[in-house]
Parts: sequence; C-alpha cells; structure tokens
Amino acid sequence: MTSPVQSLSKAVTVNDNPFMKPVEWVSLLLLAGVILVVLPLMLDGFRLNLVGKYLTYAFVALGLVICWGYAGILSLGQGVFFGLGGYCMAMYLKLEASSVENTKIQSTPGIPDFMDWNQITSLPWFWQPFHSLPLTLILVVAVPVAFAFIISVAMFKRRVGGTYFAIITQAIAAILTILIVGQQGYTGGINGITDLRTLNGWDIRTDHAKVILYFVNGGLLIGCILMAQYVKKSKLGRILVAMREKEDRVRFSGYSVAGFKVFAFCLAAGFAAIGGAMFTLQVGFMSPSFVGIVPSIEMVIYAAVGGRLSLFGAVWGTLLVNWAKTSFSESFPDLWLFGLGGLFIAVVLIFPNGIAGLWREHVEPRLFRKAKGLAPVANPALPHGTPAE
Repeated sequence: MTSPVQSLSKAVTVNDNPFMKPVEWVSLLLLAGVILVVLPLMLDGFRLNLVGKYLTYAFVALGLVICWGYAGILSLGQGVFFGLGGYCMAMYLKLEASSVENTKIQSTPGIPDFMDWNQITSLPWFWQPFHSLPLTLILVVAVPVAFAFIISVAMFKRRVGGTYFAIITQAIAAILTILIVGQQGYTGGINGITDLRTLNGWDIRTDHAKVILYFVNGGLLIGCILMAQYVKKSKLGRILVAMREKEDRVRFSGYSVAGFKVFAFCLAAGFAAIGGAMFTLQVGFMSPSFVGIVPSIEMVIYAAVGGRLSLFGAVWGTLLVNWAKTSFSESFPDLWLFGLGGLFIAVVLIFPNGIAGLWREHVEPRLFRKAKGLAPVANPALPHGTPAE
C-alpha cells in the first residue's frame, strides 16, 4: 500500500504535462495579438500610453498568481516592490536630468532639485550607484527581491502565514510610505521623483518614445508570462500547489516549505519590480502613492478578477479593472470606489475563479463541443480496446 509520503513524492516527480497545452498557446497568441497588434492600431497615442500604464500593473498580477494562487501566500503589500522598482529607475533618470548644466541655477549644481531645496549639499551614498544604467537595471530587480527575501525569511522561517502574513505586508507598505514621505530631502517626499526626461540620452517624453516603451513593456510582459508558465508546469509548481493544499504533508515529505515560500514571494516581488520600473518610464514619474496599502489591495483585485490561478486571466483582469476605473472616473468620479467594492464582492460570491474560471466553465466547453462531437467516443460498457458499434 502506498503511503501518503510516497504518493506526494510521486505527484511532484512525475511530469506528464507539456510546457503549454494547445489552448494555452492560443491564449498566449491571442493576448500577444491584442497587446502588440490590435491595440496599437486602434488607439491614439494618449490611450495607448494609458494601456501601457495598465500593463505595468499586470506584472504585479502575474506575480500574485504564483505567490497567492499557487503558493497560497496572500500578500497585501505588493505595491512595496512595485514602488521600489519604480524608484530605482526614477533615481537613475533623475540623476541624468540633474546634470551640472541643467541645475546650474541651484545652490548646489549636479544634485536633484528637491535635495537642493532641502539644503542637502552632496549626493547621498545610496544614490551613487544609479549613475550607471547597467547597474540600475540590475538594482531595479535586486533591491526589491533582496527586501522581499529579508521579509519572507524572517516570516516563513517562523511559520508566520495566512492572515497574519497579509497584515504584516500591509504594515510594511504603510511604514515604507511614511518613510518615503518623511525623508523628503532624499526621496522627493509626497511629490515623489518628477521631471524625468531622458534614458541614456534618449528623450522619453516624446510620443514616439512612449510608443516604443509600450512595445518594450508588452514584450517584457510576454516574457514574464513564459517564465511564470515554466514555473507553473515544473516540479516546483506542483510542489507549490501541494504546499498550498497540504503544507504539513509537504513538510513531512522532506521538502523545505519555508524555502519554497521564500522563492514564490521573491519571484512575485521581481515581477512587480519590473512593472514598477516600466511604469516610471511609461508615465514619467514615481511617487509614494503607488507604494501604500490602497494600490496594493487594488493589485490583488486585478488578480482576483482575472483569476488567481490563471496567468492570462490576471492580465485580462488587470486591463478590465483599469479600463473600468478610467471609464467610471471620467463619467462618475464619485462612484468608482463603490464599483470597485461591488466588483470584489461579485468575484468572491459569484465567480470565485475570476474571468478565467468563467471562460473555462462556460466558453471553452461550447467552443470545443463541436470538435469533441466529431471525435469517436468509446462505449464505456465495452472492454478497453473493443471498437464501438
């Protein structure tokens, strides 16, 4: 008789799933076609840049699918990593815009304007690495992931999880927001880091640059989807699911539950950081308003609406919620928060698996019913291998 430990070991070792099923390839091609072809042809520059901003949030939703959907770790502080990635990119852009020639009217030329306003006379040490673009690109991911690693090791090694972990991530988001606002001379304070002009000499404020950044944004998003899909289909992905369902069983099987949780949390932080950096490039500023509790909860709603178990659903959910937010804000600015709350309640009560769940339950069966009807069906009453009459 097979023991529970042996059955779990077999479940996480055997891999009979392809990297992407045909329906998943179709979903990926459809999503890529809409993002990279249809929307650029249909929308003007302003609306396309707006969609580009939406896509930066989709990186966070992708990370939440792995972290929350598969590993069972609900984080209500993903705005922290989105903001850290954005601030790292903004620091490089601000230093490039703060050359001695551009800031010669300041008391101390060569430093960001908000530092000069706060009587800071030299560039702080932690700003120095952001003079280099290659180092900045590394730090955009490394700083948030390192911060996530410290948080997750401190929590998961002590088996802190569930609601307690969600509350702690909220507290960290609130603390970081207060810290950024309070240290105005080093971070720009409540206004954030603004007046960002060029990326390695390339003007990012032009319409042409914003279109190029939109396509870079879309390409990076597709790349992150493929990376997340690889994790999902690998042995690691099956361990994450097993850990979500029966954590003690996985631990008794000899796997390091804390280690896998740390990995999932850090991967989600890395995705969020890439989105934050692209947000800074796409929009042209970064402020503490994207780091706090409210944006972090909104990011969870994106994943919930799209489907917390679906990578493609998370992207569609992000686009849908943000499109609704923009539409409601333009027409009924006082009703958007009520609409957002109603949407979240509907997800919990009516379609808990999000848009992706509705698609799998109601649309896919109808699309493939005809094809299945044409295929020969074996008579269950006959022995295996006997042709049906």
